[in-house]
Order: sequence, then C-alpha cells, then structure tokens
Amino acid sequence: MNKTNSEVSISMEAATTNEMTDLDLVNRCRQGDEMAFSQLVQRYQRKVYTVALGMVKNPDDAMDIAQEGFVKVHRYIGNFQGTSSFYTWLYRIVVNLCIDHLRKSGRYASDEYDERVHAQEGGGGVGVLSTNLGNNPSSNLGRKELAEVMQKAIDELPPYHRAVILMREVEGMSYTDMAKTLNVSKGTVMSRLHHARQKLQASLQPYLEGDLTVD
Repeated sequence: MNKTNSEVSISMEAATTNEMTDLDLVNRCRQGDEMAFSQLVQRYQRKVYTVALGMVKNPDDAMDIAQEGFVKVHRYIGNFQGTSSFYTWLYRIVVNLCIDHLRKSGRYASDEYDERVHAQEGGGGVGVLSTNLGNNPSSNLGRKELAEVMQKAIDELPPYHRAVILMREVEGMSYTDMAKTLNVSKGTVMSRLHHARQKLQASLQPYLEGDLTVD
C-alpha cells in the first residue's frame, strides 16, 4: 500500500526531528511544534521513569510522576534558559516532583547537612558502586545477592541522599550539573554525597573490605 503525500511528509518530518539536538527541539517546541515535543518525550521517557522509580520505589507512582514531569516541561518550556542541558532541567523537575510526592506521602524527612566539605571535583577515588569487594569468598556475597543488598541500602536512604547517589553513581552526572539540578551549591552536593556514602558504608560494612572514598 502506497503512502499518501501527507504520510510521506510526516515521516520525513519525524526523521528530521530525530536528528535534531535537544536545544533545536526546545526552540521548535517554543514555536508550537508538537512533533518536536514528542521527540523530546521519546528521547527521555525511559530515563525519566527510571529516575522516578529509583526515588519513589513504586512503578505506578513513578509513571504518574514521569507524565507530570513532561506536562510541566510542555507548560514551562518557555522558561528553559539553556544555561544547563535540557536533560539537567528535566531531571530537576522530576526529582522535585519525587520529593514533593514523598513529602505528601509522609516518606520524606529533611536532614541537616554539614556544608564544610573540602573536596575538589575530578578526583580519582572509588565510588560506592565500584568499590573493591576483595577476594575472600567467606566475607562476600555473590554478585546478585550483593546487588540486592546494595539496592536495599540505597532505598533506605533519605530522598536527598538517594537523589545524589543516583545522580553521581548511576547517571554519572558532574557535581556542577548536580548542583544545577538540585538548585544548591556544589559544596552542598559534595556534603550530601559524603553523608550518603557514609550511610551506605555503614549499611554495607559486613560485605565490604576497605572504605568508600569520595571521588
């Protein structure tokens, strides 16, 4: 069955938007291009859902938050300044929605953080998820069991600590992007990450050899 001229045009337009940068798509969204917005959703819907699920631990809630996040993006796309990447801006929206959700459900409690952290970005230390587990089989769990223990320890962290662990260790975000995403100083990010790693180290101490260092 042959495609109509309209269908061919739409197909070509979709191919064009697929090759555009995020900023190009954002600019087209500002002009009312719904196909450009659909492309942004397609690019990031899986990552956004994964972020939300990592925070709220409920698939249905994570799906609702992901959808609400894109609704906010569509509504406030004109506010995007371009000083950070589109994904950083989107990530910030989703994390804030997750924290709001946890607060409303009574699962959020703010922590006091020590802001006096003396660290520099770009070090070569070992992160939580890449810690050397040693070679003693009697003191270590199997990989699958250890992953489950580690995930449980992350799940038990307060939301702000869980957020920085996911951003740094899973997403691989820089301290600068993390600070922009959370709308806090880089020192605050380092402090939260430091405390989060300390809490994880305490939870995982029976299974780990050596300390977790800040990279």
